[in-house]
Amino acid sequence: MKKSLFFLLNILLSFTVIFIGIQRANSKELNIYSYRSSALLEPFTKKYEKEFNIKFNILHAQKGLAQRLKSEGKNSPADIILTDDVSRLSELADMDLVKTMESDLINRNVPKHLRHAENKWVSLSTRARVIGISKKRVNREEIKTIEDLANPKFKNKICTRIGSHPYNRALMASLISHHGEEKAKKWAKEFVSNFARKPKGNDRAQAKAIYSGECDIVLMNTYYFALMKFNDQNPEQKLWAEDTDVIFFNQEDRGQHINISGAAIAKYSKNSKEALKFIEWLTEPEAQKIYSEINFEYPVNPNVKLHGKIMEWGTFKADNLPISEIAKNSNKAQMIIDEVGW
Repeated sequence: MKKSLFFLLNILLSFTVIFIGIQRANSKELNIYSYRSSALLEPFTKKYEKEFNIKFNILHAQKGLAQRLKSEGKNSPADIILTDDVSRLSELADMDLVKTMESDLINRNVPKHLRHAENKWVSLSTRARVIGISKKRVNREEIKTIEDLANPKFKNKICTRIGSHPYNRALMASLISHHGEEKAKKWAKEFVSNFARKPKGNDRAQAKAIYSGECDIVLMNTYYFALMKFNDQNPEQKLWAEDTDVIFFNQEDRGQHINISGAAIAKYSKNSKEALKFIEWLTEPEAQKIYSEINFEYPVNPNVKLHGKIMEWGTFKADNLPISEIAKNSNKAQMIIDEVGW
């Protein structure tokens, strides 16, 4: 009896060892290099891990990922690069640090103007860089376009973060795309002459400056406005948002300027098939709704309808300028920003 029991236990143990070995052999991991914060990525990675049994290892950095990838070369562990700005995606493509993504699914889900012409990267969400105004001190009917902010009547009323930040540089690049370099530079000089203070702080700091009365008009990304408006942990930020009204500009002509978050597959990825599957999933309705509902960003997939809190400050007509055009003019934009002292 004891021998039979011992034999049975040995068989069960063998199956357990074999099962564990199979689980380890089938385990999959993806390494992400990201300019986006872990908090913004977590809703996606947790859901994907649960559904597809994938483990994510994430390296977060505020700058320098392209240089890191270049120095790592073929030894790089990176599979996916996630960014918060089109110029950073363009830099990766220009430095030959990413692979071409051949995907009919992505091409169906993401409009052409939000994709790289040679499929080196793809947009995953958009954000509008809007004009914020004091509800108490500014008549919103006075401001219809971004060009209006160069009007001398707004002297000593405008606040913004530094112009070299990717969000502002992209806005400047879009003006170059639409107006040409000389007209864009003229606008920038007149815009800067209307500043109430030297550029500083982040987007939330601009809304705080409206609340304090330091300035009346600011530039900010819509998702920062939402993060203040629904911030239960920091009630003072709700007050900043309550004092601020949002203007989607250029609605009667080319549309509101937008920037993107996006993804690319690292050139030396060892798991490029799994990386592509994840990026494809990020363009599908399930993930696109997360961008809207949790991150307060706008879906790139036109089949995903907006709903919930993000609708509270209205919808807008977006500028359909190919997003790669903004990246192309990024260096010129920075030169203008430096020249005018933004």
